[in-house]
Amino acid sequence: MRFMIFLTGYGFAVAGGVSFIMYFNFLAAGITWTDYLSFTISRPECYLFFLGWILIILGLKE
Repeated sequence: MRFMIFLTGYGFAVAGGVSFIMYFNFLAAGITWTDYLSFTISRPECYLFFLGWILIILGLKE
């Protein structure tokens, strides 16, 4: 069961991390770091990164 939680968390963390990297392209388009952070906070797929890390930690906890 813990292995499945770990794998699910890993998948969420990868999906969220890819979203963060994908949105880095907005910086090249000319938005500021403040605008980037406020945009990523408002996107639900970016929350997957943090949820994934929580699940990974729970999956590894004994």
